[in-house]
Amino acid sequence: MISSHDENSPGLSHVIILNGVGSVGKSSTARAMQAIARLPMLHVSMDTFLEMMPDHLFGHPDGLVSENVGGREPAIALRVGHVLERALAGMRHAIAAMAAQGNHLIVDEVMIGRGIDAEYRKLLSAYNVKIVGIFAPLHILEEREKMRGDREIGLARWQFDRVHDGRTYDLEVDAATPEENATRILQAFGLLSSA
Repeated sequence: MISSHDENSPGLSHVIILNGVGSVGKSSTARAMQAIARLPMLHVSMDTFLEMMPDHLFGHPDGLVSENVGGREPAIALRVGHVLERALAGMRHAIAAMAAQGNHLIVDEVMIGRGIDAEYRKLLSAYNVKIVGIFAPLHILEEREKMRGDREIGLARWQFDRVHDGRTYDLEVDAATPEENATRILQAFGLLSSA
């Protein structure tokens, strides 16, 4: 067990990265984890970095373009331009900088493309980094996508085969309540509060 003195040591920062399709419940799981973790954990959301983009770069090739590539069922493909690519690379480096200051972090991510998990592991190699894959059946993701009302319908379908492709996880969890997943994740890494 880590002593309270050691918990403040930058070299022992804990970073748990939650990866999964949009609407799988990463943000709600992160908030549930914050409530029951034995350490104060900050929640870093990919959406926060997307919201930093100027509005005119949504729908622009330099930023983020969405396009329906589905047939009978809508599937919304995302094309990331160089401005957003730099912002997301900056996010990964910012997470490493926060860990360097002794912060314990829960990151919610949607990894599309090769090498993102490897980059996280390299940037965070001095810390306790764990990457968790959160999975759910496509029909559940599509139901949640419709219920949310803030996502393009078809995004989950396009991401479904891409987000976990080629990833190596420290833990995989299936669709459950955020509280159940939070408990399972924190128990697996020895970070569940005993209170």
